[in-house]
Order: sequence, then structure tokens, then C-alpha cells
Amino acid sequence: MSRPAVEVADILRAQGSRFLDRYESSFDYQQLKAFRAIQKCRTAALGGHLDSCPQCGRQAISYNSCRNRHCPKCQTQARERWIAKREQELLATNYFHLVFTVPHELNVLALNNPREFYELLFRASAAAALKLAADQRHLGAEIGMISILHTWGQNLLLHPHVHCVIPAGGLSPDHHHWVHPRYPFFLPVKALSRVFRGKFVAGLKRLYRRRKLNCSGAAAWLAAPKHFTNLLRNVHRQDWVVYAKPAFGGPAQVLRYLGRYTHRVAISNHRIVSFDGEHVTFRYKDYAHSGKHRVMTLAAVEFLRRFFLHILPKGFVRIRHFGFLANRWRKARLAICREVLGCATNISVVEAKPTGELISWQCPTCGAPMIVVERFTAAELFSRRAFFDSS
Repeated sequence: MSRPAVEVADILRAQGSRFLDRYESSFDYQQLKAFRAIQKCRTAALGGHLDSCPQCGRQAISYNSCRNRHCPKCQTQARERWIAKREQELLATNYFHLVFTVPHELNVLALNNPREFYELLFRASAAAALKLAADQRHLGAEIGMISILHTWGQNLLLHPHVHCVIPAGGLSPDHHHWVHPRYPFFLPVKALSRVFRGKFVAGLKRLYRRRKLNCSGAAAWLAAPKHFTNLLRNVHRQDWVVYAKPAFGGPAQVLRYLGRYTHRVAISNHRIVSFDGEHVTFRYKDYAHSGKHRVMTLAAVEFLRRFFLHILPKGFVRIRHFGFLANRWRKARLAICREVLGCATNISVVEAKPTGELISWQCPTCGAPMIVVERFTAAELFSRRAFFDSS
């Protein structure tokens, strides 16, 4: 893929000071940390290394990446490593894709309580799917699922939702056979929506009762129990959106899908069309109008404000496993799944990337892989540049 014309880091370097002047007082430590990391990513401020081509001898200095998980430039290698591990856990069956979304009226609570809100979103969506799947009227089986948190919409505004990848079927209660789904969309979406809604609202009530929700700032009006109760009553009357796609293919298709969704950040650099120093124009899909491709222009400070809405709390895990894919019994349960499905222990997936060390870039002269021959700290890079500038 070609280098993007504009990057989030470029906008930060040009308008970061103005942005901080307006919003730093409301920044938490993780947002400020991400701000500094993305701003310095692949610059001399983080040090670097001398790369050399073993074939033609070409040399070049490369600057280090920040490795922040919210940086648009630092997710490729993390994604490939994660997918390589998941390759060994895929089953020889089709997979479903479900999306659980909460009403936008609850966004004010998500902004003030990101850790509690997103934890509840994971728990409620997983519990709803596991409960309905275990019901003999629907599937009557133990399922496994990979859940991936996204907090943004295409326009960068807050839109918390969870993408779930679920094998088509599950283990029977006695673990002796594989139960195939009865519905084209795996589970009845209306029923799934109602169970998810009930579990999420009950979780919010529990957090509020235990005084674990921060109701200040824009959410100050919810400090009054009457207003909080009215909010929950209103959202409980709505039909919550649980979106289900028809089953897509086997392991190869699953890996391609996961590669698109697992390590996304709020916006990729390739979606940014232009930046004139004051305004940012980017591409987005307008899902309110049949997913048409459009462009949006925002003031740079507003663009950055929206981007930093999606910085997750420290240590928050945004990819989780449930059911028979849960960490504590995944290995044993997968072995049983493979046995009842009659498939080999390891599935060969041609499209998967190799699990070895990833090549950072190739020589522009001959195409051979560049190798690191020397590493430099930021101070050493500065001294080296000063030496060349004076000579």
C-alpha cells in the first residue's frame, strides 16, 4: 500500500498546541501519553537504527515507532502477530459475525466511565449470546466467541459497539457432538437484542446503585436518581441494534476478516484526503444512506478532539474470548471441538502470514529485505545529524 499523503501525526504536529490549549484540562494521562507518542512516532525524538541492504549495500536511517496501540502507524505488526497465533485456534467450520450496539443516549455515561461502560458492554453481549445459545429452543450448545471493541463511527464520533466472531455451532452439553445452527443468522436477532438490552440495563443499575458511575460534567444531571431512572426507562423501551451477517466461509476468510477488525484505531491515515493547515478532509461511509462513500471536512482541532475520544483506559483489553474460547479452558475445549468435527489438530491456512519475524521494509533499489546493522538513541541521532550539518 502506498504511503498516505497526510497522517494523524502531521495534524498533531501542526495543530497539537492549539488543541492542547483548549482540551488539556479535560485530558487524562492515557490521552496525553497517546498524544505525545503519536506526535513523536517515527521521528528522531524516539531514536532509530541504521538499515542496510545485504544485496546492493544501500543504507538508510529509520526512526523508531512509538508502538502505542492507538497510533495509526503502529498496528500492522501487532495485528500480524496476533493473527498468526489465532491461526492455530480456528475450526474447520463456517463463522458468523455479530455486532452489538448500545443506544447513543448512553454515550454520556461512556465518556465519563469508559472502563466500566466498555467492561459492561463486553460482559452483557457475551452473556446474551451464551445464554441464548445454551437454550434448547435455539441451539442448545456451548459456543465460543471472539469479541472486539470499537468505540467509533465512521465520522469519528462516539459509537461504542462490539464485533463478535462466532463458529457456526457449538458443543453439545455432554461434549459428545457438534450442534449445528438452526437459523440462517445463527441465533434469532430479536431475542438476542432483548436479552442483551436487559443485561446491559441491569448492569448499569448495579453500577449506579454501588456508586461506581461518575456522574459529573455533561452527565451531572444523571446524579439525581429520578433522571437516571428515566434515562434507563427510555432506552429500555427502544429496540437495541444487534446486527448479524450471514455465515461467511472457513478459516481463510476468518483470518482476512480479523485482519480488518482487530487492531483498528479510530481512523487510518489512508482515509485522510487532505490537510491545509486548518481543516482536515477525510473519507467515510454514510451508513444512514446505504453506506455511500462521502467526504467530511472538520476543523483540525475538532478532528483531533474526535480522535482522542477513543483512547482506551490503561491496560484495558479490547479483544476478548468467551465460551469455549475463554483463556482458562480454550486448549482443552478446542481439542474436543476438533475431535467432534473430525478435523486435524492444526488447520493450514494459505492466506495466513508467516509467524517469523516481520520485515519492516524492502530496499527501494533491489527489493531485498533491509536488515538492522546499528541502533541509535535520540541523543546519538542528534549528534550524528549535527556532525553532518557542520561538515
